[in-house]
Amino acid sequence: METREREYAEVEKRIHSLLERETDFVAAMATVACELHHTFGHFHWTGFYRSFTEEGQGHGSLVIGPYQGSHGCLRIPFGKGVCGAAAGERRTQLVRDVHAFPGHIACSSETLSEIVVPVLHEGELVAVLDVDSNFPDAFTEGEDQKWLERICTKLGTRDWSTGTRVL
Repeated sequence: METREREYAEVEKRIHSLLERETDFVAAMATVACELHHTFGHFHWTGFYRSFTEEGQGHGSLVIGPYQGSHGCLRIPFGKGVCGAAAGERRTQLVRDVHAFPGHIACSSETLSEIVVPVLHEGELVAVLDVDSNFPDAFTEGEDQKWLERICTKLGTRDWSTGTRVL
């Protein structure tokens, strides 16, 4: 097993163990962001944006949630930037060069590549996991995308509003 693959397998086990009895979504997001950020050296900013829809508005936005790293953008409209694209399309965005991504929002001038994974609960977007790297082409489909999608899928299988544990 390759090094990064092994690291993902180990961090997934740690996350599962830490969240096994947790019932709070914010605590879960904070734990996931912390574990991922401190495991992988190519993760420069790691965090969640929560899905939010204004009362009486048809459009949604992402609001900063738990993260590790320097300040993030506070709000991102659906469809804007890499995070907004992931939210609007409900699918992972893997961007090897953020400067080539149309409409990229530069929350940090150091970010060179990015991956954003939606967290869905029963088909509804609840958050996105955003990971930025200060290395170009830092993320792969075979390792990073696969494992981050696994972790986000597991987060989405739990009904955090009732405290029901599904993991």
